[in-house]
Amino acid sequence: MHLGQLASAARDLFSARLVYGEPVERDGVVVIPAATVFGGGGGGGDDTGALPVREGAGFGVFARPAGAFVVRDGGVVWVPAVDVTRLGLAVTVGVVALAKILARRAKA
Repeated sequence: MHLGQLASAARDLFSARLVYGEPVERDGVVVIPAATVFGGGGGGGDDTGALPVREGAGFGVFARPAGAFVVRDGGVVWVPAVDVTRLGLAVTVGVVALAKILARRAKA
């Protein structure tokens, strides 16, 4: 794959279609899923004309659910996604921090 082809593929990937999913309609309610997307890339090549030609590129994408827009009765409501893993990690860190604080106070 040449750099131009890779750039074209990346441009197609980094679009609103990656952030917003296909709307789903059921019983008069439309749900439009949305994601938080991070990405980046880079590339380069040797333009000296020497053989073999050296060029390379790469990019990466990270996406996680953010929530959904819910369209009902002429109004739109944002419903955030709940990341149970992140929530569990936050609770665990909080419990460990609290335990350390209580242990220090007990020593004093």
